[in-house]
Amino acid sequence: MPSILVVDDEPDLEILVRQKFRRRIRAGELEFLFAQNGAEALEQLQTRRDVDMVLSDINMPVMDGLTLIGQLRDVAPMIKAVVVSAYGDMENIRTAMNRGAFDFVTKPIDFDDLELTVTRTLAHLEMLREAVTSREQLVALRRELDVAARMQAQILPGKPLAGPGFQIGAQMTPAKEVGGDFYDYFQIDENRVGFVIADVSGKGVPAAIFMAVSYTLMRARGMDGLAPAKCLELVNAALCRDNDEAMFVSVFYGVLETSTGKLAYCNAGHNPPILRRANGDVSPLEDKGGPALGVIDDATFDQATVDFQPGDTLLLYTDGVTEAFDETGEPYGESALMDVFKRLGSADPLAVAETIETVVIDHTGDAEQHDDITTLVLRRPLD
Repeated sequence: MPSILVVDDEPDLEILVRQKFRRRIRAGELEFLFAQNGAEALEQLQTRRDVDMVLSDINMPVMDGLTLIGQLRDVAPMIKAVVVSAYGDMENIRTAMNRGAFDFVTKPIDFDDLELTVTRTLAHLEMLREAVTSREQLVALRRELDVAARMQAQILPGKPLAGPGFQIGAQMTPAKEVGGDFYDYFQIDENRVGFVIADVSGKGVPAAIFMAVSYTLMRARGMDGLAPAKCLELVNAALCRDNDEAMFVSVFYGVLETSTGKLAYCNAGHNPPILRRANGDVSPLEDKGGPALGVIDDATFDQATVDFQPGDTLLLYTDGVTEAFDETGEPYGESALMDVFKRLGSADPLAVAETIETVVIDHTGDAEQHDDITTLVLRRPLD
C-alpha cells in the first residue's frame, strides 16, 4: 500500500485530505501520514522507511519545504516529492524542482488535480522501482549469455518514433552475440522527446550487462524530464556506486522541444553527432559535456543548445561506424561518413540509418567486424 507523507502547518488540510481520499484509504489503496513542518517530516522518515511520496508546502515554521526537499535525497533517495505553492510563485517552484521535486500543485488546492498528481507520481515511482528491479536481475544473470541476448533484442525500441515536429530512426548491428552499444528514444511529454546513443567499454556478456543497466537508468532518469546534464550526472553517480568491474559508457543524450526546435544536449565522452542543415551543410556539434559515465563518481557535466530547424537532420553514431576496418586495416573514417550523410539529403531517418550501415559493412568487406555498428538519426521535417 503506497504511503504519502503530507507536510503542512495548516491543521485543516489533514481533514480535507482524509475526506477526499476516504474511499481509497478505506479500501487499503493509500495510507496518509501527516507532519507540521520539514523537521517533523524528517523524523517520521527515519522510522517509516516505506513512505513513497512527500506532499509538502513551502512556507512552514521550523523547516520550510525547500529545505526538506533538499535533504530528501540523503534520507530516502527513492521518494518522490510534490510541492504545494501559491499560484504564480514560480521562483520557489523552480527552486523546488531544481532540488529534486517531481511535480507541484498550486494553492488553493484543487483536490481533483491533486488526486491526478498523486496517481501519476505513484505510477512513475513504480516504473522507477521496476527499472531498479530489472537492473538487479540483470546483474544476477550476468553469466547467462542466452538471457542477455534475449534481453538485448527486446530492450531497444522496436520501431521508429515520429510525432509533430520530429522523426527518429535507428539501426544497430552487434559484432558478437550480445553488444555493448545501445540507443533509445522516448516521448517525455507532448512537447519534448529524448534520444540517446551509447557505447559501453569492453565486449561480451559483461559489456551487455553493463549496457542493460545503463540503458535502464538512462530511460528512468530521462523520463523524469531532467535537463540532459543533470540526467547524466545522476546516471553517472548510480553507475559508479556498483561498478566493481571498473567499466564505463560513453553517452550522448539530447532533448528536443518539438514546438520550437530548441535542442539541448550533453556529451559524456561520446563521438560528437553530425548536424546536416536543410541547405546541405554538415558539421559536428559542439562537443559539450564531460567524461564517460562510470569513471568519476562526482563528475559534473555541461550542456549546450542548438537551433534545430525544419529540414535539419542529426546523425548520432558509435565508433564502430568510423572505426570499421577493411581487409587492409583502413578505417571507414569520419570524412567518408560526413560525405555519405550529406548526400542522403532529406531521406527518412530509418532509411538514412540503414544506408549508412550498409555502406560501412560494404567497406569492411571480408574483414571481421570488431565492434558494434550503431546509428541514430533525428530529423525535423519541413512544414
